[in-house]
Amino acid sequence: MKHVALMGLGLLLVGTVSGCDNATARGTGADKLVITGSSTVAPLVADMAKRFEQAHPGVRVDVQSGGSSRGIADARKGLAHVGMVSRSLKDDESDLYSFTIAIDGVCMIVHASNPIGSLTSRQVVEVYTGEITNWRQLGGPDRPITVVHKAQGRSTLELFLEHFSIHNERVKPSVVIGDNQQGIKTVSGNPYAIGYVSVGSAEYEATHGTPIKLLPMNGVEATVASVAAGSFPLCRQLNLVTPEPSSGLTQRFVDFAQSLAMHDLIAEHSFVPIVHE
Repeated sequence: MKHVALMGLGLLLVGTVSGCDNATARGTGADKLVITGSSTVAPLVADMAKRFEQAHPGVRVDVQSGGSSRGIADARKGLAHVGMVSRSLKDDESDLYSFTIAIDGVCMIVHASNPIGSLTSRQVVEVYTGEITNWRQLGGPDRPITVVHKAQGRSTLELFLEHFSIHNERVKPSVVIGDNQQGIKTVSGNPYAIGYVSVGSAEYEATHGTPIKLLPMNGVEATVASVAAGSFPLCRQLNLVTPEPSSGLTQRFVDFAQSLAMHDLIAEHSFVPIVHE
């Protein structure tokens, strides 16, 4: 495994990702790449793809989101040349090749008007399992808690459940959402909601007027700076994966995504760039 070092900070630039229902890597010409998967990684890779296309006239890169599970499945089935996965590969995914392009964190968020400044891990568990159902039980207003949870197939869901040692069947959600922006929109529109999303996405939105508050975890502030310092408790790799050793156009894109030339884009998206040695 390559050694990586954390570098740099920045702001998130939210990109637009194409959303075709059926990606197909098979049968495409040598001048086209299909990349599918994590909705956390997709906006960043979409911006990388634009630069790659500019540097390689005649090449088209089709970036589609849908969750890390889709990225894994599509890469394995040949439906995509590259999958996007916002976590490390699991033991049963050793048939895939992984290339880390950045580091991110996952944090809890509440509405900016919520007087709650922090929650213990135990309190988060009790909220998500329905043992605590009213903010009054946590020292907040006498209002029911709207529990915002992630849909199956999202790596953010898997990381949340693993970190807090919760079985998904125990969770009592009020709302089930897909990507980070849906989570942020839901919490910012409901003063009594709580959710968990990408640290980078949440920090960008909070500093640009979206009424959300990032809650510290284990006493560590939920910031990109904490992720970069390695002190935030819930961090993750943002990876590109391929079903075999990459070559040709796929290898050129992977090398491009991991290059120093992409660090400005990674920082703009509020992720932490890494240096590959």
